[in-house]
Amino acid sequence: MDIKPVTLVGNHVRLAPMSMDYFDQLCSAGLNESLWQFNPMFVRNRDDMHRYIEIALRSRDDGTALPFVTILKFGNKLVGSTRYLNIDRVNRRLEMGSTWIVPEWQNTYVNSETKYLMLAHAFETLGCIRVEFKTDSLNDKSRKALAGIGAKEEGIFRNHIIMPDGRLRHSVYFSIIKSEWPEVKTKLEQRMDRNSGSGPA
Repeated sequence: MDIKPVTLVGNHVRLAPMSMDYFDQLCSAGLNESLWQFNPMFVRNRDDMHRYIEIALRSRDDGTALPFVTILKFGNKLVGSTRYLNIDRVNRRLEMGSTWIVPEWQNTYVNSETKYLMLAHAFETLGCIRVEFKTDSLNDKSRKALAGIGAKEEGIFRNHIIMPDGRLRHSVYFSIIKSEWPEVKTKLEQRMDRNSGSGPA
């Protein structure tokens, strides 16, 4: 698995390697409390965002993560971020997560195309045999979305993460394995076709 910074381009979305050059755009898009409700790191201000980017870039440099910014091709507008993380080259698996999208672009083609680009790259270019996801047990929207594309729920890690407010988060794990990717790919392509004209809410 030769994992290195790469730009992934779809019909509507471009996933570009995260860098500090995007700091102001990430602040403009990401300083919204609703985006961090289920995230173990709460980003409230520019200092928090600076630290968020620094952590992501350190993880990239030590080979455990590959962070992206999510950009609309039309208008070149940054609308979110996502990443590969917990990269295990020996066992050819990784996690997709730390994903957020500004509220007005949620439930549009942005999320479907982002997942499509990252999964296709993971299975078809990097040679992964497993891609996993974890989400807060309270995040019904995320759980339904993952199940909707064909990811399999594997179980719950209880008291998995202490959240910024002290809540003990239970994490629900999902995965897609290599043999399931063709079916998931078809579902995502159909979803992108249906949502190709959908804009912000």
